[in-house]
Amino acid sequence: MTRRFTGWHMTALLVGFFAIVIAVNFGMAWTATRGFGGVVVENSYIASQDYNRWIDEQRREDALGWKAVVSRDADGRLVIETRGIPADAVVVAHLRRPLGPPEDRTVALVRSGPASLRSPGTESGRWIVRLEASADGKHWSHEARVG
Repeated sequence: MTRRFTGWHMTALLVGFFAIVIAVNFGMAWTATRGFGGVVVENSYIASQDYNRWIDEQRREDALGWKAVVSRDADGRLVIETRGIPADAVVVAHLRRPLGPPEDRTVALVRSGPASLRSPGTESGRWIVRLEASADGKHWSHEARVG
């Protein structure tokens, strides 16, 4: 005996299909909101007004010739090898998580050589590291990813 395909079967198929689509959409929206830590800029119009100033600042920083390479040592501490940055420069590292719940940290770096800096503690996991150096009225910044 063969069963007939009725309106009830079609209704069940449609309800099941849309239930799956809605569940996937809610799941993706939940994942997206948990993975993004917040606003990139508060007001995009105001940010656009500062764009040329930011470009000029970056050109001035590039002209200094200061460089840095960020890595980790065997203990998981940040290691920053610098080139051209004066030994008396104040260097600070601002860390933020690229994914997941927002977590920001500022780390005071310790000199471990004339061109080497280390974080005093273990900074495990993935981080976006923003280095800021100041010396003799000059300012420089660099961003790197570790992890």
